[in-house]
Amino acid sequence: MPKGAVFQVFAPGASLSARANLSRIPAMFRDAFQKLDRLEIENLMGAVNPLLDGAPFNPRTVTVLAAELSFYPGWRLLDLADHEVVPARRVHVLYNPEASQPLRILDWTNAPIYALNRAAPLTLKDDRAVVDYVRFFFAYVRGRHGRFIIAENVDDIAWKEDPPQAARKAIGNLLEPVRMTGEAKDGTKTLVVRMIFKDSLFRSTVLVSPDGMVSLTDEELVVEDMPVVDDLLGQ
Repeated sequence: MPKGAVFQVFAPGASLSARANLSRIPAMFRDAFQKLDRLEIENLMGAVNPLLDGAPFNPRTVTVLAAELSFYPGWRLLDLADHEVVPARRVHVLYNPEASQPLRILDWTNAPIYALNRAAPLTLKDDRAVVDYVRFFFAYVRGRHGRFIIAENVDDIAWKEDPPQAARKAIGNLLEPVRMTGEAKDGTKTLVVRMIFKDSLFRSTVLVSPDGMVSLTDEELVVEDMPVVDDLLGQ
């Protein structure tokens, strides 16, 4: 990734492989989820199942995690997983029963996100919403060159094995939370993030346009050859 180049990996409709290990959700985003109880699941799946592709989920065996999204008022992010079927099944969707198209299936491309940005519409009312949107985007989209995994602390990194305490501390000192650094006259927001790409840690600038288009620029290599799990192979 050449420093200073805008890395256009998020053109609408960019293709992805929905490998199971891509469903890992960064801790800083996963903490927003709440597990639904069985009655809530039965009521929810009665509405959601008819809208899904493929076989319906069994309300008695599916686990559902739900999160409110500050940038999509009225919408919930649902993580649907059933580990009692073979192969195990997991789907991530955005759901709003009041919308004209109430279900949007996340397919690891940016297409459903950009479509919902126009329909919801996307609401980037403050810095928190912008930061949350960036976390969400990179958790559920993978570019054609690989996945960019936001790392705000050492626990966001999928280590092959726990590194020595000194190494954890050294890497931790290189990380920081996603933060806003500015806004252009046209409303484009600028953020600074730390990202894992393949086996390397980068300091990157993320640009978010008012309509939610995302691009990366000014990638700066911080650490390479890290002992991390391969995002595609899961090992």
